[in-house]
Amino acid sequence: MSILIFGHKNPDTDSMASAVALSYLKNRTGHNTIPGLLGELNNESKFILEYFKVPEPALINNVKIQVMDLDYDRTAPISPKTSILRAYKIMDEKSLKTLPIVDESNHLAGIVTMKDIAMGLIKGDFYMLNTSSDNIINDLDGIALSQGSNEICGRIKVAALYSDTIRGNRIFGKDDIIIVGDRYAVIEEAVNAGVQLILVTGNMGIPGKYIDMAKSKSVNMISVSMDTYTVSKLISQCNFIESIMKTKNIVQFHEGEYLEDIRDEMLQINYRNFPIVDANGLFLGLMGKKHIINPKKKKVILVDHNEYAQSAEGLHETEILEIIDHHKLGDISTSMPISFRNAPVGSTCTIIYGMFESKGVEIPYDIAGILLSGIISDTLFLKSPTATDWDRKAVRELNNIVNLDLESYSMEMFKAGTSLEGYSIEEIFYRDFKEFQIESERVGIGQVFTLNIGSVFSRKEQFIDFISKVHTRNNYHLTLLLVTDIIKEGSYLLHRSANSGLIPLSFEVEGEQGVFVKDVVSRKKQVIPRIAEAVRMLR
Repeated sequence: MSILIFGHKNPDTDSMASAVALSYLKNRTGHNTIPGLLGELNNESKFILEYFKVPEPALINNVKIQVMDLDYDRTAPISPKTSILRAYKIMDEKSLKTLPIVDESNHLAGIVTMKDIAMGLIKGDFYMLNTSSDNIINDLDGIALSQGSNEICGRIKVAALYSDTIRGNRIFGKDDIIIVGDRYAVIEEAVNAGVQLILVTGNMGIPGKYIDMAKSKSVNMISVSMDTYTVSKLISQCNFIESIMKTKNIVQFHEGEYLEDIRDEMLQINYRNFPIVDANGLFLGLMGKKHIINPKKKKVILVDHNEYAQSAEGLHETEILEIIDHHKLGDISTSMPISFRNAPVGSTCTIIYGMFESKGVEIPYDIAGILLSGIISDTLFLKSPTATDWDRKAVRELNNIVNLDLESYSMEMFKAGTSLEGYSIEEIFYRDFKEFQIESERVGIGQVFTLNIGSVFSRKEQFIDFISKVHTRNNYHLTLLLVTDIIKEGSYLLHRSANSGLIPLSFEVEGEQGVFVKDVVSRKKQVIPRIAEAVRMLR
């Protein structure tokens, strides 16, 4: 099972780049990982991936336990044309209680249980046989003396009468399967009648003329070593398994279904095993109730966040292996010790750059490019108060690999990422939105960077109305949108708060909508600490 690496919801460039770069590093050091996203990429990230020709990470809707995650039984299926006796032997040898049956395309055709086989022995039609000559030869350890049609369907008869009685009463017909010993006159009569099959018991030698007669009439003739009594008991078990398999009302599950959705149904139905199929209906295996007791969990590594509210739905169902972040400590907990890297730097990409150094893994051009972009994005090209000497060193070293004109590249990147043309109010608000728990209060803060402040303020009232709706719907203590002006190096505030004094106290400004706060560009280092302090003071 691959390890999933992903950042927070509404991924920004640092979150995306961290996941991609760390996945590359992990895969180079012996792991099997896949980078992912918990939301659609923003335009800045798209620009970066296209610039450095890096594939877009996969979209992860959630990390809940799915049927595909379970260690269910990969039971090999059989064909509907397999004999009952062969099916029984497979189940007995492998201690199976249920056997899946699939068609030629591997689609589930039915299932059979030991109970089905037992009931077939008790209630079955012991006089009818529908099977193949191959099944009979394999099941009864026979030798083909003459071959006709491979598929055999007819009535079973044991030739215990005199040949004259058989001849006089025309007992044999074309739909008959004859069980006989070395009674040559009876064999001749059966051949002349053109029966489906002659089973010669006792391993008796049959004169060549009778074999030649059977060949000329295309009559199947098989010699078996068993006596007539034993053959008459076993012959009905040579029937195709499709004659007794269940085909209706089979409860089956798709590999993509979530355990939480099927658990109750499994526990309420008195079945031992349930077939598993893929999205195309192809059979994969069998799942029993034992498989859901201690299910195998998805393995994940988190980057650029460490709070449940910012992470994937179903995170509590996963096994968290590692967290790499540069934000405050959140509420995620684990049952076992894990590797947790948290540093007061401007970008998670800076930490991952350091991991490349410590592991001695060479950074290729494309990975260096997205790491560099992640740092530039999260530190506003090192102008944010979150930028540290570690970030500056990482930028210098990474640019030695990609050799860019950083001033020109940064503006091109910001221009691609800050254009709000064509975006709805909701899309702009949620493009970089995070929920926080501050002093037991739920706070929602979105941030948008732009070079065109007018594109927001031309719709100011619509933004305020939308923020109010989000605030009420989620019962937030504070709902805030930071509109950050990259050129002026400050942010405009659009907000709704349960306490009208929270914004003025936090930023030492008037509380009107759209107020500009100079030098406030970092949600993590400037906004969250000020709000936390104000919340404490207002209690």
